[in-house]
Amino acid sequence: MLLLVRHGQSRANAAGLLIGRADSPLTGLGHQQAVALGEVLASRGVAAGRILTSPLQRAMKTAQVIAAAYASVIEPAALPQVKVDGRFVELDYGELDETAPSELPPGLWDRWRSDAAWRPPGGETLGEVRARVSAACEELSAEAARSDVVVVSHVSPIKAAVTWALGGGPELSWRLSLGVASITRISTGGPVGPALVSFNETAHLAGLG
Repeated sequence: MLLLVRHGQSRANAAGLLIGRADSPLTGLGHQQAVALGEVLASRGVAAGRILTSPLQRAMKTAQVIAAAYASVIEPAALPQVKVDGRFVELDYGELDETAPSELPPGLWDRWRSDAAWRPPGGETLGEVRARVSAACEELSAEAARSDVVVVSHVSPIKAAVTWALGGGPELSWRLSLGVASITRISTGGPVGPALVSFNETAHLAGLG
């Protein structure tokens, strides 16, 4: 199973800002959410073959907390190692990074939603995110069919992975809503290709915040 995990709440998330490559750390709540993620993932009883993470600290810290949770349920020799995979880094918002949505120029959202090839100044298109994430998912498919592969990432790459599983284009991501510290599951072992098993699981966060 490919388990796509969005990182815990960051300071920029809490402030309601667009956050791409800016390296915003976890909040106290975000750390609690990471602990809850680790508990629910480790409770599956199946050792993750690998834990991959975006290079940004909010994802890396979440991945490290998840890896520590596995230590309570499996033998030390079987503990998954956390490894960085830059293909799962967040969308590059360029000059829009750390901007409040209310401060965006009039009409920008409409333009972005209507054109998947639109590029934020100095940033990245949704199509480019889809391409790099799809390549990573294809590469991981065989391994994920044999054992769990946990990927700690961000909202845009996880949506891109979902569009890959569903065979849709990058414009589909606008129709998906994904919470922090959520889990999305994609099966890669079926006879007709990847299949979306679950999306935006957040029951493990009950009682937090």
